[in-house]
Amino acid sequence: MTQPKRVLVFAQKLGYQTRSFDAAARKLGVELAFVTDRCHQLDDPWGDRAIAVHFESPEVAAYTVLEAARAGERVDGILALGDRPAVAAAYVARGLGLAHNHPLAVEACRSKLRMREVFRDAGLRVPWFRAVALQPAPEPALLGISYPCVVKPLSLSASTGVIRANNREEFVGAAARVRRVLESPEILASREANLDQMIVEGYIPGREVALEGLLTDGALRVLAIFDKADPLEGPFFEETIYVTPSRLSEEERKEIEKSAADAVRALGLSHGPVHAEFRINEEGVWPLEVAPRPIGGLCARALRFVGGESDEVIGLEELLLRHAAEMPVGNWRREGAASGVMMIPVPASGVLESVEGEESARAVAHIVGVEITARLHDYIAAWPEGTSYLGFLFARAETAEEVEGALRAAHGKLRFAIRERLAVEHPGIRRMVG
Repeated sequence: MTQPKRVLVFAQKLGYQTRSFDAAARKLGVELAFVTDRCHQLDDPWGDRAIAVHFESPEVAAYTVLEAARAGERVDGILALGDRPAVAAAYVARGLGLAHNHPLAVEACRSKLRMREVFRDAGLRVPWFRAVALQPAPEPALLGISYPCVVKPLSLSASTGVIRANNREEFVGAAARVRRVLESPEILASREANLDQMIVEGYIPGREVALEGLLTDGALRVLAIFDKADPLEGPFFEETIYVTPSRLSEEERKEIEKSAADAVRALGLSHGPVHAEFRINEEGVWPLEVAPRPIGGLCARALRFVGGESDEVIGLEELLLRHAAEMPVGNWRREGAASGVMMIPVPASGVLESVEGEESARAVAHIVGVEITARLHDYIAAWPEGTSYLGFLFARAETAEEVEGALRAAHGKLRFAIRERLAVEHPGIRRMVG
């Protein structure tokens, strides 16, 4: 009897996305083993038999996983969900002789500074950029800073700490705010590297898009190009609506695909999922970031695929599991309908008191999903300090315009009561936003 394929999934935490992979694995008859960032002294508290590691030390984490594999646990494929787990996953794949990205290529993707250097050296379009120490407070006149510019941490994701500055006063304020983000207990506890500096670069005007792709032996297959429907012009860069297919011209889409292939090649990535972001303007396509992982959170639900003559529809998670387990994926293509997701923005920092309008949002034509992921009575931060959204809205329709309209209409039905977190709490003080 043939043994089922076994795939290691590296994830920062177990949640919605890992449950989707678990469901896809059961359908395919693939065994999953999770590698997660949790205390190794806890005796499997969630009953998932996950291997406990610390992703801030990727080589140590890889050693722990390789020891488990040598103890008899067979591994046929590797998947990494999120930026931090990707480096450890690359080391494990190399140790097991599995197809994957080289660890140094993945590490280059973890540093916005190193990525800019790689793109520049490969002749890709990049703005001017430089690393700047946060202590002592930087003086832009001495650094040769021009405006507008963007300041950002070197390794955080989800646009956390990313701020546009249009003059010296805004630059000084932005640098101080980035320093406070990097010195927050939550970020310090993550033990990210380079928390004492930021990158400063020229602001790139234009439209922003995201690309989802899949690498096989260095060849990039583009799965989807998303338009980011809202302009991301600053001062902060919280993302909201993704819609596919892109409404850019065929020529512009081809330029984006070429830039993606060039960026992936420059970084040395060769195998597995890729999520990349670009700006496009009259000068051409500018690669912003490339990550060796799939689109994050619940956003993957916006992608569905059909295969050949079959009527079967699968999600991105199943497609990626098939690829990791070396099962056929060549005939699967994105469905013909337009689809999209709204990452529900956080309008103000505070304690989430209540959510209203979910049923009304679900009733909007073309809406296929409403997921409120923020927990009541928890503190949630708005951008640029923010790292997570209030939830997600999903739509599917014949056209991208209908999808975008449905997402905006559904968002308009929602009401979030967010109360400021005060040093001295006063009953009845709250803020209604929607």
